[in-house]
Amino acid sequence: MASIYIVEDEPIIRQDLVFCVEDLGHEVVGQASNYEKAIAEISRLQPDLTLLDINLDGDKDGIDLGQKLYTELHIQFIYITSFYDKPTVERAKHTFPAAYVLKPFDEEDLKINIDLALLKKRKTVERFESSKLFVKNNQDLVAILPSEIIYLEADDNYCRVYSDKGPFILAHTLKKTEEKLADKGFLRIHKSYLINFERIDIITEGMVHLGDHQLPIGKAYKADLQAFLVTL
Repeated sequence: MASIYIVEDEPIIRQDLVFCVEDLGHEVVGQASNYEKAIAEISRLQPDLTLLDINLDGDKDGIDLGQKLYTELHIQFIYITSFYDKPTVERAKHTFPAAYVLKPFDEEDLKINIDLALLKKRKTVERFESSKLFVKNNQDLVAILPSEIIYLEADDNYCRVYSDKGPFILAHTLKKTEEKLADKGFLRIHKSYLINFERIDIITEGMVHLGDHQLPIGKAYKADLQAFLVTL
């Protein structure tokens, strides 16, 4: 099941897209009718795919958003639009969409294009799997290895990363971050803390020590921590 975000200014068409995506067995994680709301939520939610209308409410259109998704957020998208004039198509093609679907769209055609876009995304990941992660720092993306992360801390709808390269703030929750780090040796020890298991130095009664950092162990997470431990 993939996470899909929908950007469409016509409520009826937007609802049709929701039905189509859900019929495919995917999850609609958000909806918007304008650039501002869409870019804020897509940056936070990091969906697998975005379905994107070109004509949007406000000053910026879908091609402006597509450019942002391609150059900065690296999120695949499909244009769904009634515009097929040469200037619009010329602008659109330079944002490298996964597909360009014309309205009124055929549901089966849209489903095929969604499947192909998600397949392309999976194959790209399979061909090149790197352990390197990237965190946003102002306008920059800073490369960081999982081994350089000491722990992560929940901060309302944000998440703080404490690493050898310094602290960073992520624009999504600790739970969302935990899902991305699930296979990289990270363990939840408290509702507010996710730690790099390899960075543990000492475990005392109710506390985990990671270098100079001391973090509490939540009662609900004690059994999970013990299951990770191999004692001599």
